[in-house]
Amino acid sequence: MLKVGIVGLGRGMSHLGIFSQRDDTKVVAVCDIDGNRASKVKQDSGAEEAYTDYNKFLSHDMDIVFIATPLPYHVANCIAALKLDKHVLCEVPIANRIEECKLLIDAVEKSKGKFMFAENCNYWYFVQQWGKLVSEGKIGKPIYIEAEYIHDCRSIMWEANGNPTWRAGMPPIYYCTHSLGPVLSVINDRCVSVVGMNTGVNVSPELGAIDMEVGLFRTSKGALIKILCGFSNPRKQNFHYYSFYGSEGVIENVRGQMDKASHVLKTQKAWKTFPIHTIIPTPPMAPPQVDTAQPNIT
Repeated sequence: MLKVGIVGLGRGMSHLGIFSQRDDTKVVAVCDIDGNRASKVKQDSGAEEAYTDYNKFLSHDMDIVFIATPLPYHVANCIAALKLDKHVLCEVPIANRIEECKLLIDAVEKSKGKFMFAENCNYWYFVQQWGKLVSEGKIGKPIYIEAEYIHDCRSIMWEANGNPTWRAGMPPIYYCTHSLGPVLSVINDRCVSVVGMNTGVNVSPELGAIDMEVGLFRTSKGALIKILCGFSNPRKQNFHYYSFYGSEGVIENVRGQMDKASHVLKTQKAWKTFPIHTIIPTPPMAPPQVDTAQPNIT
């Protein structure tokens, strides 16, 4: 049984639910700057203790720290937990600056704890299935991939006092993980170079939020990836879009309809199109459990 502590009880509540579904993890401590919220979550979840002080929270007896605080605090929160040799699962995105990434890498290398980036989109069912198709060579060599994440987040870019939140000032490409994570997982590759451009501030000048941003990535195996992110654009519904072009086939889903996915494979002289599995596995919602003495965080 792995003992889990969760800091940040906004976003962290969804993960509290996941840990609670499993019989190999138990949430033993919770932490939030809102003491009333922390106390209520403790009562509802059956956790041993609730904290408002992060350092005191880290002193609690636990194996895993799940970090769901706002982006500006991610790296400092991770490093503090890693110094105590805790295993760390941290929400996206991880950092605001390259210098922070270097500090985090150094902390991971010195710690006895394991670190994992909590990119949940990698575990969508169709992403897993596409990874199998690519690894089996069904679309040949991946040569060009497009992915998009468009989500109108303007309603959560304001604080109660009327000031913009960290989301408003974040360059959209910083939140490319929901797109880039699944792509790299499917093609089993890594990026070696990148160039980016943005549209500037046009939609919401009162927020100062960049409208949209594009990144072009080259991978170690030679594939080209285009990522588009936008979080202040008026859309009725947010969506994730993925399209993989290979030397012998194509895999893609429909913009705004992730459950409508298909692949086209080149077989001799004919192209065949047929649907792929839906996005959500039923059951389970949580990743399958692994029978191992080590924490299932690598």
